[in-house]
Amino acid sequence: MTPAYSLRLVEEIITGCSGFQRILDPFCGTGTTALSAAYHGHVCVTTDINPFLVWLAQVKSARYSMKQIEETRAACHEVLHLVERRAVEPIPAPPLFHIERWWSPETCEFLCYLRAAIEHVTQPNTSVRHLLLVAFCRTLMEESNASFHHQSLSFRREQNTRRLLLFNTGDVFANHVQFVLSSAADNPTGEAVVSLADARHLAERVAGPFDLVITSPPYANRMSYIRELRPYMYWLGFLSNGREAGELDWTAIGGTWGIATSRLADWERPEQHFKSSYLESVLQTIASSRQKSGALLAKYIARYVEDMWKHFCELPKLLASGAEIHYIVGNSTFYGTLVSTEQLYVEMLSELGFSRVECRPIRKRNSNKHLLEFDVVAYWK
Repeated sequence: MTPAYSLRLVEEIITGCSGFQRILDPFCGTGTTALSAAYHGHVCVTTDINPFLVWLAQVKSARYSMKQIEETRAACHEVLHLVERRAVEPIPAPPLFHIERWWSPETCEFLCYLRAAIEHVTQPNTSVRHLLLVAFCRTLMEESNASFHHQSLSFRREQNTRRLLLFNTGDVFANHVQFVLSSAADNPTGEAVVSLADARHLAERVAGPFDLVITSPPYANRMSYIRELRPYMYWLGFLSNGREAGELDWTAIGGTWGIATSRLADWERPEQHFKSSYLESVLQTIASSRQKSGALLAKYIARYVEDMWKHFCELPKLLASGAEIHYIVGNSTFYGTLVSTEQLYVEMLSELGFSRVECRPIRKRNSNKHLLEFDVVAYWK
């Protein structure tokens, strides 16, 4: 979902609740649920397996004093002064594959100076550095040639050369700092707790009970969230090579990028896997298709379902009696075969003993009339 649409739906769910809530979001993303819950005075615990997303959500949901905001504003001026004078040694460009597709040489050079200046001016693990790095992330993506408007990442053919002026003005970064500081000044009344955790072993890192779960897990569509986040993670030091990216993608639910694809070929379903006649029919249809990757994609779907089953099995350990859950997820198609992920969620939740389980269609995902997003709703006994 787009951030605006996601926020609107989360807001509707949270504002529809009565009284104080302890809220859980086991798939943090950029922290939408945590922020919304905290601004409405609730406590939200959110987790993710990606350390960059955990860092980002922590920075976005933290409380900041006016002193910290003013210190950040002053640091921004000092950073840009260093960049404009080139009075700092630039960092090496990160080893992002085909980095020249992402940024022109001039823009990449500016980003290397900017990243070095932020490090020179600020201290590690301080609010000033964190806030400037969020603005840096916004800057590097605005200045990139990448397009994220559809599932397959693409790049503009003609690179934007106007950013040569950035060495003289730094306006783009300064504007993003101002936006970040405006948001930071609006402190939430509630609390957001952000932790690094695997949703398949949630009870090991998170303590309940929770009254409400609102989350949007990865979809079963082979979209690699690690792949989309690589630019931020390389520039900020969360990744140093492609193998690390592939390893993280393999540990994430639904990840199939890099080495994750080759490992998927060797993956086998456990004997005590989730049983579903609908799922078996779908897997057989896809695996027996005449397409070369049919068997591999059937394995991908089977592993995705098994991972989500492990996650759902954690919920009863964490929920209060009468807890309400919302899982926002889309269906998918593989070689013309519809995979109704929402139906599989309903089957899994029903088997675990949840009541009043239902799928509420939200919207069409694209021009394909069969692809929809759903809010899968259920209640714990």
